[in-house]
Amino acid sequence: MKITYILPLAALSSAFVIPDEQVISQIAIESHKLADSAFDKLPAKAQVVEKIENTFEKAGETLDKSVKCSKHALDAAIDYTARTGNHLSKQVHQTGFDAGSWLDPNTDLGLNTDYGHHDKPNQTVYQLITSSKYTTKLAAAINEFPDLVVLLNGTLADYTVFAPVDSAFEKIPEDAPKPSKETLEKVLLYHISPEYYPAAKVLVTHTVPTALTVDTVGVGPQRLSTNIGLKGLTVNYYSRIIAINIFGTNGVVHGIDSLLVPPPNVADIISFLPAEFSTLELGLTKTGLFAPLNDTSNHYGGTVFAPSNFAFQKLPTKITAFLFSSYGTKYLKALLQYHIVANQTLYSDAYYAAESVGEADDKIPKGIFHIDLPTLLEDKSLAVDVARYGRLIEIKVNAFARVDIPDGIAADGVIQVVSDVLIPPKRINRMEQHWQGEELTVEDLKDRLEPFNENVEL
Repeated sequence: MKITYILPLAALSSAFVIPDEQVISQIAIESHKLADSAFDKLPAKAQVVEKIENTFEKAGETLDKSVKCSKHALDAAIDYTARTGNHLSKQVHQTGFDAGSWLDPNTDLGLNTDYGHHDKPNQTVYQLITSSKYTTKLAAAINEFPDLVVLLNGTLADYTVFAPVDSAFEKIPEDAPKPSKETLEKVLLYHISPEYYPAAKVLVTHTVPTALTVDTVGVGPQRLSTNIGLKGLTVNYYSRIIAINIFGTNGVVHGIDSLLVPPPNVADIISFLPAEFSTLELGLTKTGLFAPLNDTSNHYGGTVFAPSNFAFQKLPTKITAFLFSSYGTKYLKALLQYHIVANQTLYSDAYYAAESVGEADDKIPKGIFHIDLPTLLEDKSLAVDVARYGRLIEIKVNAFARVDIPDGIAADGVIQVVSDVLIPPKRINRMEQHWQGEELTVEDLKDRLEPFNENVEL
């Protein structure tokens, strides 16, 4: 088994989708208790933005200014984390995971802002890593690639490095085969961003571009996701950030406690998480869609709006029984095709498209962003609205279904977990009418999907 799969498989129990059914159910239930939109209850924009930015600027400065006088800044930063325990990550969790306290502009993170002298950095990010006693294994790996050494010593960009400490390498099973040099280089590139992401920016960012360029996601680089959850501030849901804002002359280093590995394909992720996607996987397999979805030669990136098991449970029992019967297979295939977008990868804060589609926006602007994404169902698109407000992001599909869990980073695109199964619109007086959760019968569903069954092959 390759290292590419050993590490993420160990972490998939906490990666991207929280697989604990009780937690997922709680999230789904709570989402229905909230107002129609979190944005309806927001305080003044300036209050929220100022609070978030100031809080993490202070957190970063507290750490940064305590280590600037040290010869080995990265060592001092990790020592600082050890002395203060998990105080920072706990405070991040309390104010980020709890939406109520996060939106309260009076929330106090309790961070100590009494710090001393501040000096300018005098080492590159490469020098910071190679001079630290905590990142000797990372330094040794980087030194195997002269181009990486030049990159991290260079001034072409202000880089961000998510630097795994030595204990992160100890999580690799002893019997794991040594990765090829090509694989190792990809793993290292996946820890580097060619853009500048200090802690305050990481907090309000959902995905981060890396130096790993792949053909399978479209025109852009592979991305990381940043998350706030039970572990505090993490990267790709499982690697905890344990030291922040070690500034160099050409960027910034954040220490992390687990290696980051490039993700598997969308289809593999769906298979790895049966607690969330067993119904979807069954449908994809039954209709013959699973194999082409897993074939990266027929698409360059893509977005799968994946209904969870909970979303399927919300359908009337008669509809579910019909769709998964032998009589309903063609309808099921058309329905699932309506959830798949090929050649366009829509993250919550970035958008990639294959060259055949046209130019793409590397970043989604703040505020409201709308895009119509053509699906595999002929001539049918999904109307997607993304509302960005700091770290708060709300994504709605067809003005009804919410993305409950965003940004399942994959090698060939992204998974957006939707709260409801997406139902194609029907035509009334030459106008398309989207389904908005009203009562749905088997006959109504058949009427919506019947026009597409002639082109559906099983």
